[in-house]
Amino acid sequence: MEKGKTSRYYAANPKAAAKHRSYMREYNKKPGKSAYRSRLNKARRKAGVYGKGGPDMSHDSKGNLRRESMKINRARNGHGNNKRTR
Repeated sequence: MEKGKTSRYYAANPKAAAKHRSYMREYNKKPGKSAYRSRLNKARRKAGVYGKGGPDMSHDSKGNLRRESMKINRARNGHGNNKRTR
């Protein structure tokens, strides 16, 4: 599988990659992020797909969780879609 643009950038710029990892470590320590991951993990356990691959738990427009394929969930909002103008 080919590396994406961001992955190639960080592979070529180790100092930038280290700075990014440092930022993400602090960002993911925040109580809100920890609670967010906990809620998604709990939903995946309840759905019986935790640790087995399978679909993501996606948020709908009302904030409820539902099963959705990774491809659809992670492609939402134009991420990786060059055809859509923002």
